[in-house]
Amino acid sequence: MAQQVWIGAAAGFAGDRADASGPLIEALARHDGPRFLIFETLAERTLALAQLDRLADPSRGEVPALKRLLMPALAPCIAAGIRIVGNFGGANPRGAAAKIRQWGKELGWPEIKIAVVEGDDLRSKLTAAEFARFESDGDLLRGEPEIVAANAYLGAEAIAEALSRGADIVVTGRVADPALVLGPLKHSFGWADDDWDRLAAGVLAGHLLECGSQVTGGYFADPGIKDVPGMDTLGYPLAEVERDGSFVVTKPVGTGGLVDRRTVTEQILYEIHDPAAYLTPDVVLDLTDVEIEEIGRDRVSVKGARGHAAPNTLKATICIDGGLLAEAEISYTGPNARARAGLAIETVTKRMARFHPALQIRADLIGSVSVFGDSAGAMLAAATPVSGNADLRVRFAAETTDGAAAECLLDEVEALYCAGPAGGGGVRKRLTPRLRSTSCLIARDLVSPQVSMLEVP
Repeated sequence: MAQQVWIGAAAGFAGDRADASGPLIEALARHDGPRFLIFETLAERTLALAQLDRLADPSRGEVPALKRLLMPALAPCIAAGIRIVGNFGGANPRGAAAKIRQWGKELGWPEIKIAVVEGDDLRSKLTAAEFARFESDGDLLRGEPEIVAANAYLGAEAIAEALSRGADIVVTGRVADPALVLGPLKHSFGWADDDWDRLAAGVLAGHLLECGSQVTGGYFADPGIKDVPGMDTLGYPLAEVERDGSFVVTKPVGTGGLVDRRTVTEQILYEIHDPAAYLTPDVVLDLTDVEIEEIGRDRVSVKGARGHAAPNTLKATICIDGGLLAEAEISYTGPNARARAGLAIETVTKRMARFHPALQIRADLIGSVSVFGDSAGAMLAAATPVSGNADLRVRFAAETTDGAAAECLLDEVEALYCAGPAGGGGVRKRLTPRLRSTSCLIARDLVSPQVSMLEVP
């Protein structure tokens, strides 16, 4: 069994930077022993949209950023023996794995061993009425609406199994974010399913890595209050994990950003509902005795996590159709811009009240020197309005299930070009499908994680 494991986190969400993996791979390649690169890309909304994508085309449903994020890392990781674990499978892990297989062949690696973790999709397991009974944070499902997506948060065991079966790449759908790290640790160290303190330590390491550069200064940065150097070359985090569960959080040498007691403390507390009982599928994490110590530049030691038996239920996120979001914007500038912007709001809201009285419209006035500001931002930096008059961006928005009403609002805003008031310009309009989500607590025996190896042709 390994004595030390190195894990880097190359993404904290689907929209993360594609160049983050490069410095991590270089750093991981300098070590011997088990090394892993994780990609956490699956927010609740991302997964629900992936489900909609798969319903429209069964060959799709992976995280849309899959190729953009993975391709820069694929060949270097395989060449260096760095194993990849990611939840970028979205609503279609098997389809995502097939695409990765094809990209590997194109790059000259036709025999990459790829594992698929499935079993999180619950739509065929429960009816809408049964989901409604298990809803834990509201009554969104009370009317038994059509379920668009229903996914349980799987734990680390299936990931550990996939790695034990020799996978170079593990593709999952919905798993608990820390499981992306705990899975490799369970596999490498052979931790038992009831070794609660070590499992808790692995979850804590995963929690610190799961949001990518948040722990290396990204989300921490606040100029003049919490300064972070080199934000344009921000390094992403690395964890050096010991067999006893203690670990060091760091980042690649030469990258921007910061890892210190403050960044680690903030990330530990991020999205934690109860520091004494952070619930995950694998263990209940107790943070109250955790010790954080700066042991060098951009090196923070973390130890003292405690664990308790895993909960009897698993969290599941349920999504239903949320209708449409209609958005339209127009700008007014020059003398009397504020009054003309106000007249535009009054005009559109009165007309919409005649055509679609049930539609609730929000209107906002946004901006200062956004129209006349130069490309270099000098005017904005000086905060000097042109001729003493700020310019304003008017934004209209409405959420509705009535497509005709939504389209009508967009048309009314565009009509302001000629129908006045004077000087309106720069109209942008967009119609976006919306989803609404809620959480359920599901009995564990309803969830059956499955691991399979993608066949090598």
